[in-house]
Amino acid sequence: MSPEAVGITGIVVLLFLFALRMPVAFSMALVGFAGFAYLNGTQSALTILGQDVFDTFTSYNLSVIPMFILMGSFAFSAGISKRLYQACYDWVGQFRGGVTSATVAACAGFGAICGSTVATTAAMGKIALPEMRKYGYNDRLSTGTIASSGILGTLIPPSTVFIVYGILAEESIGKLFVAGIVPGILLAVLFIMTVAFICWRNPDFGPPGPAVSWKMRLKSVVALSEVILLFGVTIGGILCGWFSPTQAGAVGAAGALLIGLLRGLDIRETIESVKDGLRTACMVLCVIMGATVFGHFLAISNVPFVLADWLGGLPLPPIIIMVFVILIFFLGGFFMDSMALVIVAVPIFLPVVMELGFNSIWFGVIIVVVAGMGVITPPVGVSVFVVKGIAPEIELNTIFRGIFPFLGALIVLTILLMIFPGIATFLPDLVY
Repeated sequence: MSPEAVGITGIVVLLFLFALRMPVAFSMALVGFAGFAYLNGTQSALTILGQDVFDTFTSYNLSVIPMFILMGSFAFSAGISKRLYQACYDWVGQFRGGVTSATVAACAGFGAICGSTVATTAAMGKIALPEMRKYGYNDRLSTGTIASSGILGTLIPPSTVFIVYGILAEESIGKLFVAGIVPGILLAVLFIMTVAFICWRNPDFGPPGPAVSWKMRLKSVVALSEVILLFGVTIGGILCGWFSPTQAGAVGAAGALLIGLLRGLDIRETIESVKDGLRTACMVLCVIMGATVFGHFLAISNVPFVLADWLGGLPLPPIIIMVFVILIFFLGGFFMDSMALVIVAVPIFLPVVMELGFNSIWFGVIIVVVAGMGVITPPVGVSVFVVKGIAPEIELNTIFRGIFPFLGALIVLTILLMIFPGIATFLPDLVY
């Protein structure tokens, strides 16, 4: 077979292994190793495998990932997510659909100190779902909101997906973080508007909760100061040049731990937080390692270059070609986790995007939004399965039905970014 045919066969086999629920990291490493061995020999494949494993787990650039993940773990154990949710509820919980809107706002706030879709979904789901069920909220609305709002964890900085994209694209992680702020806030507003529309059409889906006094509302603002402090120190430190992204993550993790200790976090809970963060970080680094091996296989198969030449040579306006690229990412999200999708697809399509004259920062934001759709769409739908794990008595079909209105909001945001790219680029241009 030609190298191109081997590359396409490898992609098909990879999707088949995903369908069999084989772990993403091992699927990509296995296919990448086998394909590389077929094209270049077993000895070369063994060499590249060892080199990629070593480079991934000793890379200083990738050390930013465990730092921000650890920051999110400490923040959850310190009870920041719970106090943040209570603050949001105190302000909007008395309105129809208010508890759900508070969940969206709390996910946005927790995303500003977490950086992971799964972590945001799990943290807020454990807190918000019992509250929504207590006040008689419809299961479809409540579970759909939690699963969808977790996407804010990867769009609002810090974001592990932005970090990985920045490394792959050799782009400034600081610029990517800044670029995600306005789209992240806009997406939160679109989600809240979606909740309002659903509750207007079906008033019984989100009955209003009890009113809260102004004294309690003002008191709850104190809880927001913890999030603002951590976000300001980490992201502000990067923007001001005080820290590198890795150092900012370490400072943020230390700040979250200090808040937890002041709030009574004991040694057992601290150790559990470290273990949770370590497990998540190892999972992400293994995925990156597997994707690196697979990426080397794709490179020698010439598939990315043939695809880039084909797309670049189409007699179509660049914006139409860009729509095709986004559609491919969207369909790929049906079968792959967002992190894996970004790692596999960005090396293939980024050269095409750059050749067409598009901004790589803007493309990074687009990819995070579109890849985020994959975490809520079947059959993979990682966030949906996280919510299912929190509430096993709720049918999976109910949760998937609940995400579709929010999927519409994500599509609206994507269209807005296509029409008005300045939504993603004006703030980085202003700051830098």
